[in-house]
Amino acid sequence: MRVAVVGTGYVGLVTGTCLAEVGNDVTCVDVLPERVQAVNEARPTFFEPGLAEMLASNIRKGRIRATSDVAAAVASSDVTFLAVGTPCRGSEIDLSFLSAAAEQVGAGLQRCADYHVVTVKSTVVPSTTDTLVRDILERASGLRAGDFGLCMNPEFLREGSAVQDFMEADRIVIGSWDERSAKRLGEIYHPFDCPKIVTSLRNAELTKYASNALLATMVSFSNEFARLCETTPGTDVETVLNALHLDRRLSPMHNGQRVKTGILTYLQAGCGYGGSCLPKDVSALRDFAEKQGCATKLLDAVASVNNARTNQIVELAEAAIGDLRGATVAVLGLAFKPGTDDLRDSAALTVCNLLVHRGAVVHAFDPMVSTLSGRTGIKTFASAEQAVAKADAVIVATAWPEFAKLDWPALCASMRQPVIVDGRNALRGLELPPQAVYVPIGKHFELKGIAVGR
Repeated sequence: MRVAVVGTGYVGLVTGTCLAEVGNDVTCVDVLPERVQAVNEARPTFFEPGLAEMLASNIRKGRIRATSDVAAAVASSDVTFLAVGTPCRGSEIDLSFLSAAAEQVGAGLQRCADYHVVTVKSTVVPSTTDTLVRDILERASGLRAGDFGLCMNPEFLREGSAVQDFMEADRIVIGSWDERSAKRLGEIYHPFDCPKIVTSLRNAELTKYASNALLATMVSFSNEFARLCETTPGTDVETVLNALHLDRRLSPMHNGQRVKTGILTYLQAGCGYGGSCLPKDVSALRDFAEKQGCATKLLDAVASVNNARTNQIVELAEAAIGDLRGATVAVLGLAFKPGTDDLRDSAALTVCNLLVHRGAVVHAFDPMVSTLSGRTGIKTFASAEQAVAKADAVIVATAWPEFAKLDWPALCASMRQPVIVDGRNALRGLELPPQAVYVPIGKHFELKGIAVGR
C-alpha cells in the first residue's frame, strides 16, 4: 500500500521505516529541509537501535523516501499518518503542529483520485480527531468525513526498543470514524500477528493516555517507597521491590521458570520518569480531565512525587559532602534513560540544573550526548574518567550498563572525595574500594552523624 507519514520525528520515522520494511511504499514528509535530506541519506536525526540500518535497507530497495511536499505525498498515497509533535504549553496540550499538518493534508486530499484515509498517530486528548482534525480536513479539502477516511492509531513505542516494539507489537488499536476507514487501515496492519482492537476514535485516543498514565504511576509508586525506605532505618527498597516482583501476576511461571516481564522495569526506584511521553502526557491528561470537571487525585500525586524526586537525589549528595556551593559534582548520564540520546524532560538533566542552582560545578558525561547547548554551569566531557577527576562526588543519573564496568578504584582515587550517589542503583553489588562512600537510593544509613535520607 502507498503510505505518507507527516513528521519525521521519533514516531513518524520509526512508523514509516517499519511500514516500508513489511512491503509498503512510504513517503515521509517534513517541513525542515535538513530532516528531509537526512532521511534520504539514511541518517536519522536521533539515535534508535536498528533504525538507521533498516532505513538504509529500504532506501536501497526504493520503498521509502522523504520530501517536503505534503500535498504531493498525500495525493500519491492511500493512507496518510499524522505523526507530528504534541508537546505541552504549560500544562495544556499544544495542538498547533497537528493543526498545521492537518491543513496541509486537507489541501492534498483535493488531489486524491481515490478514497484516502487520514490517520492521527500523534498522541492527542479525546475528541481531538473527530472535532479539530476533522473540521480542518473538511474545510481545507471541501470534502466531508466519509468521503475520506479518518482514523486514530496510537503508538506504543519505547525509546531504545521502538523498532522491535513496532515489528513485534503487543496490540494495534484502530479508532475509526466509520467501518470503511477501519477496514482500509486494517489492510496496512495485515502482516502483523497481534491482537487488533477496532474501536471509536475517542477510545483510541484515551487508550494511549491510559497506557502512559499507568507506567508513570508505577514509577512514582516505586520512588515513593524508595523515599520511605530512605527515611526508615532497617529497610531497603531493592529488597522490598524485588520481593514484590515475585508476585506471579507480575512475573508468572512458565515451564517451571519464572518469566521477568518488561513491566518490572517501571517498578524500580530511580530519579523519576522523563522523556518525550510520560511527563507531557500525564500533564495533558490532568488538564483535559480538569476541563471535563473530573478530579485526578491519583495522577496529581503521581506528578507531585515525580517532581520531588530529583531534589531528593540532590539532597542525598548534599548530606554526603555538605554544602554544595563550590563543590564539583560529576553526573554520569544525561539522557532520560539508557539506549537513547533523548534529553527531553530528562531527570538527569534536572539533577544537573538543581546542582547548579545550589552552587555546584557540574561535570557531566553521557555515552550518547556529547554537548549541551545553552546550558550554563554544566560542562560535558568525552569520558567518564575526565568528568570524575577531582570531583567531590559522583551522581549516577542514567543507568547506562557501561557505568557498572568502569574502573571504580581508579575513579575513586582520582576524586577529591570518593562519594558516589547512585541515583539508579546501577552499581549495587559492585565491589567498590574501601575508601569509597557509596550512597544508594532507597536505603537508610548514617553518614558522619547525618541520617542520609532524612
